[in-house]
Parts: sequence; C-alpha cells; structure tokens
Amino acid sequence: MPVRLTARGLGTALLGVPLLALGLWWRYPGVAGLGAALVLLVVAGVVSVLSRARVAPSRTVRPRTVQRLGPCRGVLELTGTSRRFPVLFDATDEVAGEPVVVDVPLLAPGERVRVEYPIPTHTRGLLRVGPLTLGRRGLAGLARARAVVGDVVEVRVVPRVLPVRGLPGGVRRGHVGADERVERGGTDLVGLREYVPGDDLRRLHWATSARTGTLMIREDADPARPHLAVLLDDHAAGYPDPAHLEDAVEVAASLVAVAVAEGHPVRLLTSSGAVDVELPAGAVDADAAVVLAALADLTAVADEPAARSVPVRDLDVVAVVCGASSDLSASALEAGRASVGVVLVVDPGAGRAVSAIGSVPVLRAPAAEGLLDAWNAVVSR
Repeated sequence: MPVRLTARGLGTALLGVPLLALGLWWRYPGVAGLGAALVLLVVAGVVSVLSRARVAPSRTVRPRTVQRLGPCRGVLELTGTSRRFPVLFDATDEVAGEPVVVDVPLLAPGERVRVEYPIPTHTRGLLRVGPLTLGRRGLAGLARARAVVGDVVEVRVVPRVLPVRGLPGGVRRGHVGADERVERGGTDLVGLREYVPGDDLRRLHWATSARTGTLMIREDADPARPHLAVLLDDHAAGYPDPAHLEDAVEVAASLVAVAVAEGHPVRLLTSSGAVDVELPAGAVDADAAVVLAALADLTAVADEPAARSVPVRDLDVVAVVCGASSDLSASALEAGRASVGVVLVVDPGAGRAVSAIGSVPVLRAPAAEGLLDAWNAVVSR
C-alpha cells in the first residue's frame, strides 16, 4: 500500500521540525525535546502503516443492468489473515466520478466481514463504478496507506418500466391508403402493398408479384396483434427542463415493454433518428432489453427538429411522446395517420389533462405515471 502523510501528519511534521531545529540552535532543551517528540510521533505513524495489512479483500457489483432508481449494490468482503491484531479500514468507491463512502467495521484477527453499500442509480446511462480505494490509518491518524481493490466495472442504468395496460384490439389497418378496422380473430388477406426493405419474405404474394412485376406483400388482418409504433421526441428544444426527457423516455419504454409482453410487433423511433428499433410479433423479454439498452444511452439532441415519419406498415397504433415545448401540431399530424393515434405530452405546468387536436387525443401530465394513467383511461379500453 502506498503510504502518505495525512493533513494532521503533515501539520505535525511542519511544526516539529522547526521546533527541533530552533531548540538546538538556541540551546533550549524544552523546545528541542517538544520538536523531537513531534517528529518521532510522525515517524511512528508512518511505521505503523508500512507493514502490509494481513487482509484478503474482494469487491463485486450486482446487477450490471438495472432500471433507473432500482437497487444496485456493491459488496466488499474482507478476510483478516492476521492472528494477533485487529485492523481498522475505511473505504471509498467511485461511481461516475463521485465518491461513495463505505462504512467498514473493525476487522478482528481471522474474521470475515461482508459490507454492502448502495450504488446510486438516479442517472440513466452507463455508470463506471470503481476503483474502490481501501485505506488504513496509522498511529494518531498521522499517516495513511491506500490500496486499490477491484476493477472498474460498468453498470447500465436503463429507463424504468412502469405499470400500464396494453393496446386496444381490432385496429389493424387493411392495406396501404385504407383505414379499415377488422373484427377480432382470423388472419384473412385484406390487402396487398409493395415490398419495403425489412419485410418478412415469407409474406410475399407470389401470384400478384409475378403478374405485376413488382414484389407485393400480403397484409393479413390479426386485430388481436396490432402494431405499436412509439415516436419519441428527443430534441432538447422540446423540454424546458432536461429532467422532463427522463419522463418521456420512461413513457416510451413502458409502452414498448407492455406491447412486447403481449406479443405485439413494436417499433421505437426517435425524432432525431438516433434510435430506430423494430421487434417482430412474439418477441421475448430479451428483445425488449435491446430497446431499453438503446434508450439508456439516449441523450437530448441540440439540432433543430426534423420531420420523422412512422413507416406505413406500423400505422396501427402510434404513440407520439414529446415535451411541453414540442411542435404539437406536427405530432398530432403524425399520430393522425394511424388507426389509433395519440400524443402524450410531459407538461409539468398543465396537471393531468385530456384534450384533442382534430381527432387525435392529446394527453398531458407532469410525470410519466400520470401519462400512463391517462393512457389506461383513454386509449387502452
């Protein structure tokens, strides 16, 4: 362990050395004796931490992926290998550049101590945890020895997934250019459209493709499994307070998670184009984790908002999530292209409110929980 003087030790040395020198120069035995005692005390403090501490340390951090504000803990284990003397340590872990103090009890000879401490997860993104510094103070706190324990590990903090009901049924669009609602049940052919890159080739309608010379995709009606498209405004200009983007991200994450859990095809897009993730019907939780990971790294974009359209094949249920300063007219216009379109606005000054722009419901609430409650009441019925 590297040894260094503490502020107390440095002050004692700076006082002791001049007193010793002046006492000898002026031939004052009392002053020289006081200076010598202070210098010897500092030397004793250094010697007390020079010997290697007989301890076996280890540190782990679990889990490595956690929802924002969720529990994440570091575990420090110390095993004393000395058979004679107890050892007192202090420890500090570093989380995203900020120190987190770990309270370590006195380690008796041969004892094993396990200390758990919380890792702050209030910030979405990738947290670097570590290194953990293990310190030992010498006699009278005049010297200190430090050692680094454990590697730097990364903890991914993803958005919270809040409780919310699923999607309305019976809202599958028929074919391109039509807004035909079909009855529940069945997978009958209701229309054809041109092939779009990314379409499942198993849905090609070969007879029509051969006749027209253009690849055509069959549109099958499965009203119990409508597509969900979530368009998230990630431009900084839409959010007067940067913290409001966190609520918008959590609304988007919650809607995607419930749709995946119910087996719906899902597409998540951001207005800047930074995120564009598509999940097919029948995706599992591991696929939803990909979406959460993409949202974990999302940051506000300072550029001017650009027009971002939801692909035609995803226009069953469209949820546009934005801030109070976003262009609501453009958001409502995009949502209005779908069979069921809704705009969810994080607006801390409006309270919980439901209005409309044309035929498109506009839900307002100051936080994610209120917006999802409004979704339950207005959309998922």
